[in-house]
Amino acid sequence: MTYGPTIVVNKPGDERARASLKGEPELMSDILTPLTLDFLAWLQAAPRSYAEVMDVWRTSCPRLTIWENAVDAGLVVHLRVPGEPATIGVTDKGLKMLAARHASL
Repeated sequence: MTYGPTIVVNKPGDERARASLKGEPELMSDILTPLTLDFLAWLQAAPRSYAEVMDVWRTSCPRLTIWENAVDAGLVVHLRVPGEPATIGVTDKGLKMLAARHASL
């Protein structure tokens, strides 16, 4: 099972809750880019539990791997707060990818 980077935070809203991945956003050049951007925007809109993300975005189709691609590209992070359900967040790299999309519209 693929989780991606994990950050343990002491409380919700902790500044360490967003992974700081250095570098410019890697814009995906394949057909999945629009879906990946939709996924990141969906995550950014509200806190999402790992279970909810898996229910909505995980697929067994090898041609539609939005979750796996986002994890591999470092666009999402697995957040763990002791005593609370795990959540998934958008990394700085993912936020840069979203910003690049908005700038191009």
